[in-house]
Amino acid sequence: MANTKELSVEEKLRALYDLQLIDTRIDEIRNVRGELPLEVEDLEDEVAGLSTRSEKLKQDLESIEEQIKAKKIAVEEYQTSIKRYTKQQESVRNNREFNSLTKEVEFQELEIQLAEKQIKEMRASMEHKKEVISSSKEKLEAKSSHLKHKKAELSDIMSETAKEETFLSEKSAEFEALIEERLLAAYKRIRSSVRNGLAVVSIERGASAGSFFTIPPQTQVEIAGRKKVITDEHSGRILVDSSLAEEEREKMKKLFSKF
Repeated sequence: MANTKELSVEEKLRALYDLQLIDTRIDEIRNVRGELPLEVEDLEDEVAGLSTRSEKLKQDLESIEEQIKAKKIAVEEYQTSIKRYTKQQESVRNNREFNSLTKEVEFQELEIQLAEKQIKEMRASMEHKKEVISSSKEKLEAKSSHLKHKKAELSDIMSETAKEETFLSEKSAEFEALIEERLLAAYKRIRSSVRNGLAVVSIERGASAGSFFTIPPQTQVEIAGRKKVITDEHSGRILVDSSLAEEEREKMKKLFSKF
């Protein structure tokens, strides 16, 4: 690999344009994936949330069932107590004892009424939770199926492009190493500030590619001379002449054709 200090201006421009072509190709590969990785991540979070909610509802059902069992046992105990107090009333010695037992019976009956009311409410709660579980199950199945489809789609894209992206990323790093730090920093700054990521563009029909502003003839001559790095005064992009650009595109076309 050449030392950055030994590069001529033309060599720097070629390295910059090659780097741009490689980075643009990487951008294209990543654009194919688009929002798919984020979609998969969001779906995974949604599926996990629905699963957690369903599990929580199932646990709630089990808890309510245990509470209902406990209430039923309590009702049986209250009924047993009523029978015992009623039986005791047959052998009381005075009204005070009879009235005391009557109050106990009434209290047990109230407890039974309260327990039965609570059992009824808990059963209603169970039915509601079962409906929510059923609805959540359908939603979970739909989301899980959608997630499976999206994962397969992402996996296909990744398997098709992963090798190329890795290769190009390594090539990008190689060309970055050829370019002096100041120039590379300028390239990255420009690239991050423009929407299409084009920091180095060629002259096309008297204007920088993608621009309607004509470049003065004298400046075009200087660009074609490849003696200094020149930027477009309107966009700030680094400019190269069309001949150099065409030569480097052909060179990179062969590199990209490996995939």
